[in-house]
Amino acid sequence: MKIKYTKKRNSILILLLISFFGIVSGQSKFNSIDNKIDYYKNRYGAKCLNEKITDNFGNGFDALYGTRNMRTILYGIAYRGGANNFYHKSCKRDNHNPLPEDGLNNLSAEEFSSAVYLYSTNYKDASHEIINPKTNDTLHYLKLAGSNRKTLRKIIELVNDVINNPEKGPIYFHCWNGWHQSGLISSVILMQFCNYSNEHALKYWIENTDGVNKGFENVKSFIKNFESFDDVKLDKLTQSKICPCENSNK
Repeated sequence: MKIKYTKKRNSILILLLISFFGIVSGQSKFNSIDNKIDYYKNRYGAKCLNEKITDNFGNGFDALYGTRNMRTILYGIAYRGGANNFYHKSCKRDNHNPLPEDGLNNLSAEEFSSAVYLYSTNYKDASHEIINPKTNDTLHYLKLAGSNRKTLRKIIELVNDVINNPEKGPIYFHCWNGWHQSGLISSVILMQFCNYSNEHALKYWIENTDGVNKGFENVKSFIKNFESFDDVKLDKLTQSKICPCENSNK
Protein backbone atom coordinates (compact mmCIF):
# COMPACT_ATOMS: atom_id res chain seq x y z
CA MET A 1 0.00 0.00 0.00
CA LYS A 2 2.80 2.38 0.84
CA ILE A 3 4.47 1.84 -2.52
CA LYS A 4 1.22 2.43 -4.42
CA TYR A 5 0.59 5.62 -2.47
CA THR A 6 4.08 6.88 -3.29
CA LYS A 7 3.60 6.19 -7.01
CA LYS A 8 0.24 7.90 -6.97
CA ARG A 9 1.64 10.90 -5.10
CA ASN A 10 4.57 11.13 -7.53
CA SER A 11 2.21 10.93 -10.50
CA ILE A 12 0.12 13.77 -9.11
CA LEU A 13 3.25 15.82 -8.47
CA ILE A 14 4.45 15.30 -12.05
CA LEU A 15 1.05 16.30 -13.43
CA LEU A 16 1.07 19.44 -11.31
CA LEU A 17 4.55 20.34 -12.52
CA ILE A 18 3.58 19.78 -16.16
CA SER A 19 0.49 21.91 -15.65
CA PHE A 20 2.50 24.65 -13.95
CA PHE A 21 5.15 24.83 -16.65
CA GLY A 22 2.51 24.64 -19.35
CA ILE A 23 0.81 27.69 -17.87
CA VAL A 24 4.10 29.55 -17.52
CA SER A 25 5.14 28.80 -21.10
CA GLY A 26 1.86 30.31 -22.32
CA GLN A 27 2.57 33.59 -20.61
CA SER A 28 4.95 36.39 -21.44
CA LYS A 29 8.53 35.86 -20.34
CA PHE A 30 8.80 39.36 -18.86
CA ASN A 31 8.23 39.94 -15.15
CA SER A 32 9.75 43.42 -15.07
CA ILE A 33 10.23 46.32 -17.42
CA ASP A 34 14.00 45.80 -17.15
CA ASN A 35 13.66 42.25 -18.51
CA LYS A 36 11.54 43.45 -21.39
CA ILE A 37 13.89 46.32 -22.27
CA ASP A 38 17.00 44.13 -22.14
CA TYR A 39 15.43 41.36 -24.20
CA TYR A 40 14.38 43.53 -27.16
CA LYS A 41 17.43 45.77 -26.96
CA ASN A 42 19.74 42.76 -27.24
CA ARG A 43 17.59 40.90 -29.75
CA TYR A 44 17.35 43.69 -32.30
CA GLY A 45 20.71 45.32 -31.65
CA ALA A 46 19.48 48.80 -32.58
CA LYS A 47 20.78 51.06 -29.84
CA CYS A 48 19.93 54.49 -31.28
CA LEU A 49 16.88 56.08 -32.86
CA ASN A 50 18.38 56.30 -36.34
CA GLU A 51 19.44 52.63 -36.55
CA LYS A 52 17.28 50.38 -38.69
CA ILE A 53 16.22 46.86 -37.75
CA THR A 54 14.82 46.20 -41.25
CA ASP A 55 15.87 48.21 -44.28
CA ASN A 56 13.93 49.94 -47.07
CA PHE A 57 13.38 46.60 -48.83
CA GLY A 58 12.23 44.85 -45.67
CA ASN A 59 15.46 42.91 -45.20
CA GLY A 60 17.88 42.79 -42.30
CA PHE A 61 15.98 40.78 -39.70
CA ASP A 62 14.17 37.71 -41.04
CA ALA A 63 11.97 37.28 -37.96
CA LEU A 64 10.44 40.70 -38.70
CA TYR A 65 9.93 40.26 -42.44
CA GLY A 66 6.84 42.15 -43.53
CA THR A 67 8.00 45.34 -41.83
CA ARG A 68 10.10 48.00 -43.55
CA ASN A 69 12.47 50.72 -42.29
CA MET A 70 11.82 49.52 -38.74
CA ARG A 71 13.43 51.57 -35.98
CA THR A 72 13.24 51.83 -32.20
CA ILE A 73 11.20 54.58 -30.52
CA LEU A 74 11.39 53.35 -26.92
CA TYR A 75 13.43 50.26 -26.00
CA GLY A 76 11.13 47.26 -25.58
CA ILE A 77 8.05 49.49 -25.67
CA ALA A 78 7.46 51.08 -29.07
CA TYR A 79 8.85 50.68 -32.58
CA ARG A 80 8.15 52.43 -35.87
CA GLY A 81 8.34 51.61 -39.56
CA GLY A 82 6.44 50.84 -42.71
CA ALA A 83 4.68 47.88 -44.31
CA ASN A 84 6.66 45.80 -46.79
CA ASN A 85 4.24 45.49 -49.69
CA PHE A 86 5.83 46.92 -52.84
CA TYR A 87 9.17 45.19 -52.20
CA HIS A 88 7.74 41.97 -50.82
CA LYS A 89 9.48 38.91 -52.25
CA SER A 90 6.42 36.67 -52.59
CA CYS A 91 3.29 38.81 -52.04
CA LYS A 92 4.08 42.04 -53.88
CA ARG A 93 1.22 44.57 -53.96
CA ASP A 94 0.61 48.32 -54.01
CA ASN A 95 2.54 50.31 -51.41
CA HIS A 96 -0.66 51.86 -50.03
CA ASN A 97 -1.70 48.91 -47.91
CA PRO A 98 -1.61 47.66 -44.32
CA LEU A 99 0.92 45.11 -43.11
CA PRO A 100 1.09 41.87 -45.10
CA GLU A 101 -0.07 38.75 -43.33
CA ASP A 102 3.45 37.48 -42.71
CA GLY A 103 4.36 40.82 -41.14
CA LEU A 104 1.51 40.50 -38.66
CA ASN A 105 2.35 36.86 -37.93
CA ASN A 106 6.01 37.72 -37.38
CA LEU A 107 5.19 40.57 -34.98
CA SER A 108 2.94 38.18 -33.10
CA ALA A 109 5.73 35.59 -32.94
CA GLU A 110 8.03 38.34 -31.60
CA GLU A 111 5.45 38.83 -28.81
CA PHE A 112 4.31 42.30 -29.80
CA SER A 113 1.01 43.13 -28.14
CA SER A 114 -0.23 45.54 -30.81
CA ALA A 115 0.46 46.91 -34.25
CA VAL A 116 -1.06 50.27 -35.19
CA TYR A 117 -1.79 51.21 -38.80
CA LEU A 118 -1.64 54.99 -39.08
CA TYR A 119 -3.80 55.17 -42.22
CA SER A 120 -7.15 53.62 -43.15
CA THR A 121 -6.57 52.41 -46.73
CA ASN A 122 -7.57 48.73 -47.02
CA TYR A 123 -7.46 48.21 -43.27
CA LYS A 124 -10.78 46.39 -43.47
CA ASP A 125 -9.12 43.65 -45.53
CA ALA A 126 -6.42 42.91 -42.96
CA SER A 127 -6.56 40.53 -40.00
CA HIS A 128 -7.33 42.47 -36.83
CA GLU A 129 -6.38 39.80 -34.29
CA ILE A 130 -3.52 37.33 -34.62
CA ILE A 131 -3.07 34.50 -32.12
CA ASN A 132 0.44 33.43 -31.24
CA PRO A 133 0.21 29.59 -31.32
CA LYS A 134 3.09 29.21 -28.86
CA THR A 135 1.76 31.53 -26.15
CA ASN A 136 -1.94 31.96 -27.06
CA ASP A 137 -1.40 35.71 -26.74
CA THR A 138 -3.23 38.00 -29.14
CA LEU A 139 -1.67 40.66 -31.32
CA HIS A 140 -4.24 43.43 -31.80
CA TYR A 141 -4.03 45.21 -35.17
CA LEU A 142 -5.48 48.69 -34.68
CA LYS A 143 -6.18 51.68 -36.91
CA LEU A 144 -5.36 55.07 -35.39
CA ALA A 145 -4.34 58.05 -37.49
CA GLY A 146 -2.85 60.13 -34.69
CA SER A 147 -3.63 63.22 -36.72
CA ASN A 148 -5.60 64.98 -33.98
CA ARG A 149 -5.32 65.31 -30.22
CA LYS A 150 -8.06 62.76 -29.53
CA THR A 151 -6.37 59.92 -31.40
CA LEU A 152 -2.96 61.04 -30.16
CA ARG A 153 -4.28 60.64 -26.64
CA LYS A 154 -5.22 57.03 -27.41
CA ILE A 155 -1.74 56.38 -28.77
CA ILE A 156 -0.07 57.87 -25.70
CA GLU A 157 -2.30 55.74 -23.47
CA LEU A 158 -1.39 52.60 -25.42
CA VAL A 159 2.31 53.32 -24.96
CA ASN A 160 1.89 54.18 -21.29
CA ASP A 161 0.03 50.91 -20.73
CA VAL A 162 2.93 48.89 -22.18
CA ILE A 163 5.39 50.84 -20.00
CA ASN A 164 3.37 50.12 -16.86
CA ASN A 165 2.66 46.45 -17.63
CA PRO A 166 5.85 44.41 -18.13
CA GLU A 167 3.88 41.41 -19.36
CA LYS A 168 2.65 43.36 -22.39
CA GLY A 169 4.81 43.21 -25.49
CA PRO A 170 5.82 46.22 -27.59
CA ILE A 171 3.74 48.18 -30.09
CA TYR A 172 4.63 48.62 -33.77
CA PHE A 173 3.45 51.94 -35.23
CA HIS A 174 3.54 51.97 -39.00
CA CYS A 175 2.63 53.95 -42.08
CA TRP A 176 3.49 52.87 -45.64
CA ASN A 177 7.19 53.68 -45.95
CA GLY A 178 8.16 54.16 -42.32
CA TRP A 179 9.04 57.82 -42.81
CA HIS A 180 6.34 60.45 -42.41
CA GLN A 181 3.31 59.49 -40.32
CA SER A 182 5.22 56.96 -38.23
CA GLY A 183 7.86 59.65 -37.79
CA LEU A 184 5.21 62.08 -36.61
CA ILE A 185 3.90 59.61 -34.03
CA SER A 186 7.45 58.84 -32.90
CA SER A 187 8.16 62.55 -32.50
CA VAL A 188 5.10 62.90 -30.29
CA ILE A 189 6.08 59.86 -28.20
CA LEU A 190 9.59 61.27 -27.71
CA MET A 191 8.17 64.65 -26.66
CA GLN A 192 5.77 62.99 -24.25
CA PHE A 193 8.06 60.39 -22.67
CA CYS A 194 11.64 61.55 -23.31
CA ASN A 195 11.25 65.31 -22.83
CA TYR A 196 12.12 66.22 -26.42
CA SER A 197 11.41 69.84 -27.24
CA ASN A 198 9.33 70.61 -30.33
CA GLU A 199 12.45 71.79 -32.18
CA HIS A 200 14.36 68.65 -31.21
CA ALA A 201 11.45 66.43 -32.29
CA LEU A 202 11.19 68.17 -35.65
CA LYS A 203 14.91 67.67 -36.23
CA TYR A 204 14.47 63.98 -35.37
CA TRP A 205 11.56 63.69 -37.84
CA ILE A 206 13.58 65.26 -40.67
CA GLU A 207 16.67 63.14 -40.02
CA ASN A 208 14.70 59.87 -40.16
CA THR A 209 12.83 60.35 -43.45
CA ASP A 210 15.75 59.00 -45.51
CA GLY A 211 15.90 62.35 -47.28
CA VAL A 212 12.24 62.40 -48.33
CA ASN A 213 11.21 65.49 -46.35
CA LYS A 214 10.49 68.27 -48.84
CA GLY A 215 7.05 69.72 -48.19
CA PHE A 216 4.93 67.94 -45.55
CA GLU A 217 4.28 71.32 -43.95
CA ASN A 218 1.19 70.00 -42.15
CA VAL A 219 3.27 67.32 -40.43
CA LYS A 220 6.04 69.76 -39.53
CA SER A 221 3.51 72.25 -38.16
CA PHE A 222 1.86 69.51 -36.11
CA ILE A 223 5.17 68.63 -34.46
CA LYS A 224 6.05 72.29 -33.86
CA ASN A 225 2.76 72.89 -32.05
CA PHE A 226 2.28 69.68 -30.10
CA GLU A 227 1.77 70.08 -26.35
CA SER A 228 2.41 67.10 -24.05
CA PHE A 229 -0.39 65.64 -21.94
CA ASP A 230 0.26 66.91 -18.43
CA ASP A 231 -1.36 63.96 -16.68
CA VAL A 232 0.90 61.34 -18.29
CA LYS A 233 4.31 61.48 -16.66
CA LEU A 234 7.32 59.23 -16.63
CA ASP A 235 9.79 59.11 -13.76
CA LYS A 236 13.41 59.89 -14.60
CA LEU A 237 14.67 56.39 -13.83
CA THR A 238 12.25 54.72 -16.25
CA GLN A 239 12.97 57.44 -18.77
CA SER A 240 16.68 56.72 -18.59
CA LYS A 241 15.98 53.04 -19.32
CA ILE A 242 13.62 53.30 -22.28
CA CYS A 243 14.74 56.44 -24.16
CA PRO A 244 17.37 55.52 -26.78
CA CYS A 245 20.44 57.44 -27.84
CA GLU A 246 19.65 59.68 -30.78
CA ASN A 247 22.23 59.02 -33.46
CA SER A 248 24.75 56.20 -33.71
CA ASN A 249 26.88 58.24 -36.11
CA LYS A 250 27.70 60.88 -33.51
